[in-house]
Amino acid sequence: MPITTIGLDADDTLWHNETIFRLTHDRFADLLSEHHDRDRIESRLAATEQRNLRLYGYGVKGFTLSMIETAMELTDGAPPPRVISEILAAGREMLSHPVETLPGVAETLNRLSEQYRLVLITKGDLMDQERKLAASGLGDLFSAVEIVSEKTAETYDRAFRRHGTGAGQAAMVGNSMKSDVLPALQAGAWAAHIPYAVTWAHELADAPDNEPRFAALDAIGEVPPWVETRSDR
Repeated sequence: MPITTIGLDADDTLWHNETIFRLTHDRFADLLSEHHDRDRIESRLAATEQRNLRLYGYGVKGFTLSMIETAMELTDGAPPPRVISEILAAGREMLSHPVETLPGVAETLNRLSEQYRLVLITKGDLMDQERKLAASGLGDLFSAVEIVSEKTAETYDRAFRRHGTGAGQAAMVGNSMKSDVLPALQAGAWAAHIPYAVTWAHELADAPDNEPRFAALDAIGEVPPWVETRSDR
């Protein structure tokens, strides 16, 4: 069956995101450098983020709360007021950071939107993701937007039934093997992985073996010919 619908991830697929988090990680480590070494700070923050995902979900606000909690842990419950103030300032800066789309995104989405129904499927904070989509200038190219708490096979099955002709006639494109590729394949869709320069440890996973519906691409500009080839089958 021909592909009629293309789902696209947002962060690190359409615009830069993880690099901003990495810069804030560095800033956080510098703030607590008088208390612990960098490796200890990074490992504690990573553990706190992982533990808090089920409570706060994905996004800047949850990350900011995790930084505050980690600072409390690493200073025996008494972080300097300056540290808390700097953490809050860093969170606000992340929430207002300019949106920079990745190379080739606008041109590729314009081309795809002429033939396919485009659906944005992304995790993260609702207000922040809506802000970034508006700032990106890409919003009018999407037929629908799904901002979800987690990406599972059920998420994709539901999204592609609601906004398309089902997962069997859909393709998902994203930078996360764990969130964008594997569950989309499980739902019965096609899936393309486009790696970003850096990947959050929580999103790491192995590529599927001998899966004909999976493609490893180098850039988003490769999506149109890949989808067109699939649609001809």
